[in-house]
Formats: sequence, C-alpha cells, structure tokens
Amino acid sequence: MRPELAEPGEQRIGFKRHLRPQIVQGEAVYLIGESGVTAIAGTHVETLAPLLDGTRDLAALLRDVPADLTADKVERMLTRLAAAGLIGRRGMEAGSATAEASLAYWDAVGLDSADAVAATTTSLVSVVAIGDTDRDALAEALHRNGLTVAPGSGDLTVVACADYLAPDLRDIDAAHRAAGTPWLLVKPVGAQVCVGPFFTPGEGPCWRCLASRLSANRKAEAHVRARCGQRGPAPRPAIGLPSLQATALDIASVEATKWLAGIRHETQRSIWNYDSLSMKVTQHEVRRRPQCAGCGDPEVVARRAFEPVELTPRVKRSCEGGGHRSSSPQEVLETYRHLVGPVTGIVREIRRNDRGPAFFNSFVSGSNLAAAGEGIEGLRSSLRADTGGKGVTPLDAEVGALCEAVERRSGAYFGEEARVRGSYRSLGNLAIHPDTVQHYHPRQFEDREAWNASHSSFQHVTTPFDENEVMDWTPLWSLTERRHKLLPTGMLYFGAPCPPSVTSNSNGCAAGSSLEDAVLQGLLELVERDAVAIWWYNRTPVPGMDLDSFHDPWIHELREAHASLGREVWLLDVTADLGVPTMVAVSRRTDNGPREDIMFGCGAHLDPRIAARRALTELNQSMPALSEPVDLSRFDIDMRHWIETVRLAGQPWLAPDPAVPARDVFHHGYTHRADLVDDIRAIREVLEAKGMEVLVLDQTRPDVGLPVVRVVVPGLRHFWSRFAQGRLYDVPVQLGRLDRPRRYDELNPVPLFM
Repeated sequence: MRPELAEPGEQRIGFKRHLRPQIVQGEAVYLIGESGVTAIAGTHVETLAPLLDGTRDLAALLRDVPADLTADKVERMLTRLAAAGLIGRRGMEAGSATAEASLAYWDAVGLDSADAVAATTTSLVSVVAIGDTDRDALAEALHRNGLTVAPGSGDLTVVACADYLAPDLRDIDAAHRAAGTPWLLVKPVGAQVCVGPFFTPGEGPCWRCLASRLSANRKAEAHVRARCGQRGPAPRPAIGLPSLQATALDIASVEATKWLAGIRHETQRSIWNYDSLSMKVTQHEVRRRPQCAGCGDPEVVARRAFEPVELTPRVKRSCEGGGHRSSSPQEVLETYRHLVGPVTGIVREIRRNDRGPAFFNSFVSGSNLAAAGEGIEGLRSSLRADTGGKGVTPLDAEVGALCEAVERRSGAYFGEEARVRGSYRSLGNLAIHPDTVQHYHPRQFEDREAWNASHSSFQHVTTPFDENEVMDWTPLWSLTERRHKLLPTGMLYFGAPCPPSVTSNSNGCAAGSSLEDAVLQGLLELVERDAVAIWWYNRTPVPGMDLDSFHDPWIHELREAHASLGREVWLLDVTADLGVPTMVAVSRRTDNGPREDIMFGCGAHLDPRIAARRALTELNQSMPALSEPVDLSRFDIDMRHWIETVRLAGQPWLAPDPAVPARDVFHHGYTHRADLVDDIRAIREVLEAKGMEVLVLDQTRPDVGLPVVRVVVPGLRHFWSRFAQGRLYDVPVQLGRLDRPRRYDELNPVPLFM
C-alpha cells in the first residue's frame, strides 16, 4: 500500500479540505477551491467521490463501494488523485469551524495539515518591540494563530519597530547571528506598513546588508542628521490607525506561522510594503552583500584592487543602437532589473523624461553623485541632477540610465576600498602625479576663489597639489606596464575623504555587460572628451558631416523631430590626432526668438556611424531641458549663461567650417572587429605610441554584479576647464587647425558645461 494512502484502519481518506466536490451526473466531479475549479472525469469517479468525505479509511472505502469497483481499481484511482494533490489523509479532527478552516489552509498550501499544526503548536516564538511599538499587540496576533510566545529565546523571533534603520537592530542582528536563530522584521506604524524580511543566519542577507541599501536611499535625511551632529534615523511623528497596525501585526503572524510550519521561498527575503493610501502592495528584494561587515568578507573589494585586471576575448553580441556590446540591452535589463527600486534598489527608479517628443528617448534614473557639493546647494544639485540614459530606442535608453546610475553608485566611496597611506614623495614611482590627470594651469590657482564662486561645481579649481601631504591612495592596474600604480583615492571615488588639492569626476567611468565592454566604453569616453576639449577651448572651425551620407532612417527622423520644434541640427567632426572618430551634434532654434538655445551632444566610437548616433542621442538626451516652458532656474550657472547669451553669429566655430567640404560617412574608414578586446588593443596602441599609458580600476561591487570600471589615461584632457600645458595647446597645431598654440588668455573663457 502506498504511504499516502496508509494502512487500513490507520488513516481516513478524503478530498483536501480546501476543495469542495460538486458532482454533475454523467459529466464530471468538480472540485471547487479558492483558486479555481478542477474537473475529474471517469467511469467510476462519480461513484467514488461521495465516499471521499474524510470519514472512511481504506478498508471502509472498499467495503462501501459498489461491487463492480474492485479493490485494485479503487487503489489505482486513489493513487492518481493523491499524486494530483486532490486527496490526503484525515488523521485529526478539526473540532470547530475555525480549526477546520486552519486545516484547510495547510492543505491549500501543500503541507500535511497534521504536521503543520504540530510544528506551529510546539514551536516557541520570541517577541521584541523596539521603541513605542506595542509588544502585547504583537504577542496577541501570534496567539491568534496558535503560536506560543516564549519569555526568552525561541525558534523564531519577531521584531517590531518603527524604522528598519533603528540602531537597536544592529545588536539584535548580531545576537541572532551568534545564536543561529532566524528572525522576522515588521513595521506596524505609519501610513505605509512593512512585513519582512526573514533573516536566517548562515544563509541570505543580514540586517546590515539591508541597512546599507536603505541608508543609500535616504540621502537627504542623512544630510540633515549629519549637519545636526546626529546619528541614526530621524524620528518621525507617530501616524497610523489601530486597524492598520493590527493588519501589519496579523500579517507578520501569518508569515511567522508559515515559517514555523516549514514553508520556504525566496520572497521571504523581501520587504513587503502596504501603502494604505494607495492600497498598493510592493515587494522590495533584499540581497546579501558579499562585502558586508556583518555576514560577508569586508576585505573583498580592497583585495580585488590589488589584483591584475585581466581582459579576456569577448565576442560582440550586440552592435546596434549606441555601441558594440557583449550582451544585448534586453539581456542586461533582465539580468539587473532587480537593482531598480526606491527602498532596497541601487537605482531608485528609471523613467522617461516626458518633456518634449517621445522620440528623444531621454530616460532618468535618480540623483547624480558626481554633481554633489557642500551644504544644501550641494544636496539640491545632487538630487536634481539626474543620471540618465540615451538611445536610439527606448530600451537602449532605459538600459543606459540603469548602467549610468550603477556606474555612479559603484564609484562612490563606502570605506571598503583599497587604500595606501602616504605622500606622493614617499610612494616613489608607484604614485602618479595628480597634475598629469587634473591638468590645472598654475594661473588657475591664482584666482581660484573668484572662479569657484562664479562657476558651477563641475568647473571647480582645487588648491595646488602638495607632494609632501599624506593622504589615501588607491591602486590602478596599468595595462601598459603590467603593474599597479597609485592615484589619490579622492580622485577615484566620489565622496572619499581627501585634501582640497584633489577632486573626483566621472571622466572615464563606465559600466558594461562585461569587464571588457566597460573598459572599452571608458576609453572611448576619455578619447571623446579629449577631442571635444581641444576643439572647444581653442574655438577652431572643424568640418561638418554630411548627414545624408549615413543613409540612416533614424537620423532622418531625428532631423524631422527637431524641425517640428523649430530647430535645425548639424554634426561636426572634431576627431583629433588619436584618429578615433569623434562627433559633436549641435541643435539651435531658428525662429528668431530672443534665444537660440544652442545645445549639443558628443560621441566617439571606432565606427563613425556609432560615433554619430552617440552624439545625436546625447543631444536628444539634453533636449527635454529646453522643451517649453524652459525653467532656467534648474540650470547651473554656466549652462544658464550659455542659454541666455550665446548665439551662433557670435560663436561661428560652432558651425561647420565653410572652407572645408562636408565629410561623408566613409571619410574615416572603418574595419569591424569581432572582439571587444581587439578594439581596446587598437585604441591602446595609438595612445601608447604617443607616450601615454592606460590604467584601469575595477570598481565593480560584489553585491551589484554589473561590471564598472574607471579608466585613466594621464595626459588626455577633460572637457571641463583644465588649462595646463600639453595636448590642449599642442594638438591643434599638429592637426593644422592653428599656426601656433593659443596662449592661456586666448582660450575659450566659456567652460563646457555638460
């Protein structure tokens, strides 16, 4: 006899308690349950069904069935019904309607009801209430499900609190990890109440993993608390309704009961949030941080920085849209979509900027860490300056917005980064002089205070670098020299403690679907900004590109979209001595209004078609800010001055050089390579032939997974106001754009504001 049917006389057999049989003579037996109806058809099932009421064991069934139903037929039918999960044993009496409903619940979730009741009634639950939360109300909710609340430690602890960042939770988490006891969080206060996650020591995330994610998404609150010299979450007014609190506690009781009964699934590691105002329930996944100081290895990030960055062959699998990638945009989105969320996500949200035509495909994804400054203005600039994505398609733009937000987050300082303490002089040839990367001219230091006061934080001029000042340095891997070198940590990570002589920016930072993908994108950004800086600050006319020669329907549609807004678009070829095609797309109003609202976008790629698309999509990404009505107060001071004052007639170098015929798409030539590493090697060889080296810092965070790097090439120029001698002055002469280098005071006084 099969175990699920047991031996005669031991167990009664019946349909699962959550199913009600309804017989339609000559048709079928229908089992009606909460989730639907199951039909059972067969010659003898209508005869057997009335007997499966839970009052008979197998012997009684065989006694009561008609004579034409042999024992063998009955057993075969029972076996099939048991395998389908439709019948089971009835080894205990319910005793009351409430108890019957409870047993039916365990049947419905697929557990043996007797085992589930035994597990829940013999287990002990501990209760902890932090602050003003009601311990007695929580205990009562647990009692309603038949759970026993223990005065000391139990098999499970349920912790009620008003804030998931309450400092007391750190000690509770540590104690439970030490004891190996699982625990469940619940927030029964507020207009939004939360239940979960379960923390299971030894597997999955701990509370400190959760706290890291929550803290990162409460930036404004942290700013206020820090300014006031306070720690921990900000106290909030007590709000809520008695029934709402009871709802949260009852749901926590249900989840605790299910857990003790043996139910396990991944969503138990999530926060379930109920918004009583909108009646929306949302799930916020909590994942383990491998570098967590509580449950992981806090040295994993630092150790990786001291390892070589090894690039391996990586076949291009996506060559459309805005670049060559090792995975398609859809694959990237599906793999990393879990990073998006306002509570535990790395990225709070991704949304289309709905200003202007949908064709612009401009997506935003939360605050920009690179735009952060001091005080309330710094906070505003960070929160208002969205990171964003651009693309030929909405999918391209959405993935771009995700990748850029992850790039900025991965490049932020958390204290787990590799650091070497010392001065430039003490570190010898291991250290790279910051001046070879920051490129400030000595004259910029002379009036830095006045300059900084009158320009945006992007154009900030530091103090002169002191070679004897002790600071933190971080290793980068030189692909050129095959060894590690050091740059100040404050130049490599946003928000890292550093002296006022160094500053960080996003130049060369990139995320990609693979390490090789990210390195290539970082290199291309450095090349792009170098070429754009050489053109912009020397204000030299450059050839235009013949947009018709691309034979690209998307470019044709773009020109029509801009024309519908009373604008014209053109494309400039600003490619410099490195030979990597670099384009600048320019758009201006042509309606003879008070402003021309000249805007532009930049792009570089080995494939000139992709370079053009990158410049044009970046232009589109900027356009929503200029869609009517234009709010100039949202612009930083440099961009606002540009929009308010600049017209093409006064800046003719922004237009194609009339003395040079427009170039077609074949001007630069292009040889497709199937592997991303071959493209990286091609750019490296050009840079190294000019005496420059390529350095890479792998900034990928173990808890995020999306590869992020910072690529540094000392000598290449940023397109912000950095006026030291070097390529900025020399390359225009080498290219024949100028007869002699510009003098310092002849450079464009208008900083590039993008």
